[in-house]
Order: sequence, then C-alpha cells, then structure tokens
Amino acid sequence: MLIVNALGIDFGTCNIKIYNKNKKKIINERNIIAIENNEKVLAVGDEAYEMYEKNPDDVNVVYPISAGVIASIENAKMVLKKFIGSGIGLFSRTCDYYLAIPSDITEVQKRAFHKLITSANIQAKKVYLVDRAIADAVGIGIDVHKAQGVLLVDMGADTTEISVISMGSVILSRMISIGGNKLDETIQSFLKRRYNLNIGIKTAENLKKTFCCAVTERPDSRTKVPGIDVVTGLPVEREVSQNEICGALAEPLGVVTETLRVVLERTPPELAADMLREGMYLTGGTSLLRRLDDYMTTTVGLKVNRFENPSESIVRGLAKIITDHDYNELAAEPREKVYY
Repeated sequence: MLIVNALGIDFGTCNIKIYNKNKKKIINERNIIAIENNEKVLAVGDEAYEMYEKNPDDVNVVYPISAGVIASIENAKMVLKKFIGSGIGLFSRTCDYYLAIPSDITEVQKRAFHKLITSANIQAKKVYLVDRAIADAVGIGIDVHKAQGVLLVDMGADTTEISVISMGSVILSRMISIGGNKLDETIQSFLKRRYNLNIGIKTAENLKKTFCCAVTERPDSRTKVPGIDVVTGLPVEREVSQNEICGALAEPLGVVTETLRVVLERTPPELAADMLREGMYLTGGTSLLRRLDDYMTTTVGLKVNRFENPSESIVRGLAKIITDHDYNELAAEPREKVYY
C-alpha cells in the first residue's frame, strides 16, 4: 500500500523552505532560477544565486516570487520540480501539499498558489492553504487555540506582514513592501550618495547582516567596503560609518513601525491588553538585523520577543500542522472550486 506523503512549503521571496514529512527534514534554499536565452535552465536555488549579478546578458537570474505573490508561475514550477522532483518520499507516489500564504493578498493571488501546485506535475493529491501568520505562530511555539491576542511582525525579503491573531484565526493583517531587499537598496543608495561608492546588492546584503545596526551606537564603528568609484569608474575601497548607515535605514524602518501603529490602533482593546503584557513576536530573516528589538521597543513601546533561526519559523509551523492532530484543522482546502 502506497503512503501519501505531505510537504509543507513556505514560498519566500528570497528563500523557499520545504518540509518533507516522510524524510522529517527541511530544505532551505534560495528561491531563484538562472535561465539561458529564456529557455534553458542553467541552475536553481543556491547554485543560481552564485550567478546573481555575475551573469552575462543572455542569462537571466530571477526570483519567481515578488512582494509575497507569484511573479512567474512557470519559473516557480521549475523551482518546485528541482527541489521536490524524486524527493517526494520512499513508498509514496502522491503527496498532500500545505502552502503558507499571506492573509493580505487577493483571492486571485491566493488561487495562483493553488494553481502552481496542481499544474506543476508534482503528484499532488490534496492542496491545503494555511495563513502565514498562523503557521508563524505555531512555529515559534504559541498555542494559537487560546483566546488571546498575539501580535506577529514577520519581516521577510520583500515584505513585512503584521498580523493580530486569536483563537486560531487572523483578526487583522497588513502587508507592506518593506523588507530586507528594501534595506539593501537603501544601503546601496546611501553609499553612492554619501561616499560616491557603487556597490552590488550582494555586498549591501552582507553589510546589512554583518555590520549594520538598527540604532546608533557609541563609539561609532567603521569598516572598509569595496566597490566602484562613481566619478572615475575604477575599483576602490572606502571606509564607511555604521551610524551613518543606521541613519539611512531609519526611513524604511519607520514605515514598518508606522504601519504597526495603524494595526495596533485598529486592534480590539481586550486583544491589545494581551499584547501589552506579552509584547510582539518578531520573525522573518530581516528580523536578524542587529538591535532591531531595541528600535521596535523604543518606537512602539512594546517589548519584543525574538527567536533562533526566525526565517524558518513558518515552515516549522507547517511541519507541526502536518504532524500534530491538534493543529490539523488550521489547514484548509479552498472552499470553492478553482477554475483555470
């Protein structure tokens, strides 16, 4: 008798995370694909990311997911086939799929995720949809069945999703186009303007992860950054200030905290009281920015709970929803028939 496997998938803009029930493991790779002459797939995942910003004109290196939704369903299919392919599981030819999707997107955009699985020829038996915020909360160990308000701030690559949940449901959700990529672009723009230094997006991302800080520090730190001189066009290395970059990041981070205030203003008072006591829960890869918790506490007035490996909290939540009978009902098949 064939066993039906189950896969939980978090389609992040930057990374795709897949939980395989049979193998009890999580795949976490770059959600990116390299295509030559718009027809030949050269590489997928981390291998394709190595080509990013180094590729010739006839090779496109692109992300299939943008701003939390599918930008190219064909490219997304190829990424899925690469990571799932023959890895569906021993003694299994069919598979149930659990997809984490944002609450704050249209029904058409939600159906696109469903279509992606059913049309990708990856042996789908059933397709279940799970609110990202619910999976996120389960993944960090919150009992979502309780009648208590939980404030989640999921800061990803392209978006930040701010959600209020209670009793297994999303009460409020707001998604904005501010994430790690926006911070990288801000760093790029600032260094070009302040230091006449043109750097690549990978260099900006590395600066964000290893050097940048959400609040100013004393004494100020400095580091040397390689790039191209805007005036001469020659390779150079310039020493840059941590606190100056911090000042530049204040603008995109300010958009996040302003949206957070709007969500809090619309939160029912009894749920808000729970948040005042428990604070907010900060997840997503961008939440790893140094001292982001201090920045949030100062600007919003709530304590911040942070977690180890926050970029995988959603896929860990999907894993628990798949394997724990107490959480199975948090996943739902689309209520109405989907027509393509």
